[in-house]
Amino acid sequence: MDVSGTSAAQSELTERRIARFTLVLGCAASVIASYFFSLRAGAGLLIGAVLAWGNFRWLERAMDSIARASTAQANSPEARVPVSSYFGLFARYALIAVVVYGIFSEFRIPVLSMVVGLCALGAAAMLAGLLEVLSPSSESR
Repeated sequence: MDVSGTSAAQSELTERRIARFTLVLGCAASVIASYFFSLRAGAGLLIGAVLAWGNFRWLERAMDSIARASTAQANSPEARVPVSSYFGLFARYALIAVVVYGIFSEFRIPVLSMVVGLCALGAAAMLAGLLEVLSPSSESR
């Protein structure tokens, strides 16, 4: 049995779950906030969750390119990682800040609701981790 292949497949499954749970939790929280608070608060939660999902996807791509570059240059004395990979790691925060500012200034969506929506990624990661613990893969059985 290829343990590294199974581990890679399991981590890809977990990454897909986190991405999916981020959107599902964000949508559910948005509906609840819209009902109990206001449509603007619900919209802010949804916007934050979508930004968190995009942030996760961008991080995933940047880390994959860094991993590919380092694997390709494994035997090289000086491995070089493309500058665009580092740019992808840090520019996403600036993009989120600009989008949140733009949405707040144009549509008056509460910043706090967007920040809470950004937390959907953390909640999704915790939920995916809990699922990993409660239903371990066949590899560990």
